[in-house]
Amino acid sequence: MGKTGIIFVFYNSMQVLLDVFPVWIAEWLPVMEKFIWCGLAAAGFAVLFNVPARTIFSIGLLGGIGGFTKFLLIRLGCSDVLSPFCGSALIGLLSIAFAHYKHAPPPVFYIPALIPMIPGVFAYRMMLGMIKLVGDSGAADYTQVLNATVNNGLKVLFIILSLSVGVVIPMLVTRRDSVKDMKASSFFFDRRDE
Repeated sequence: MGKTGIIFVFYNSMQVLLDVFPVWIAEWLPVMEKFIWCGLAAAGFAVLFNVPARTIFSIGLLGGIGGFTKFLLIRLGCSDVLSPFCGSALIGLLSIAFAHYKHAPPPVFYIPALIPMIPGVFAYRMMLGMIKLVGDSGAADYTQVLNATVNNGLKVLFIILSLSVGVVIPMLVTRRDSVKDMKASSFFFDRRDE
């Protein structure tokens, strides 16, 4: 079966599901579809990063869960910054469990799983706005383009910040070594200097 055959079967099966199930499925189907696409993108980046083969399915599952969480919260009215934070925190928490289960370090799981959640649309709009601002400085809508560019740039900044903080918080909370147990000299001197 070729590519067109698979697409035909998928499209017809979705039409049958929409005919059989209630109308609310049609409203929530795009959010459920994000699970599949984010999972496939995460698995693709995992292959690109040459992770161990035993972890690819887990990475796809983590990417799907994180993307589904993000888009579900956006659909429910959560902000564009808080929803990626919740999705990345869930990815960070689950990556610790998968790391113990699959015997691989947590970054193997959370880095490819986070990449589909990076705000590419906002970054693209910001770059287009910057090109408009540089290319045509005498435009009548200069302030409107400037406001939209700054708005998109700040969204990109805060979303990426929320992704990184969201994935780090579970790593810090579940850490075994406490800062109190570390020697103060290890902060200031290298072991070779002692």
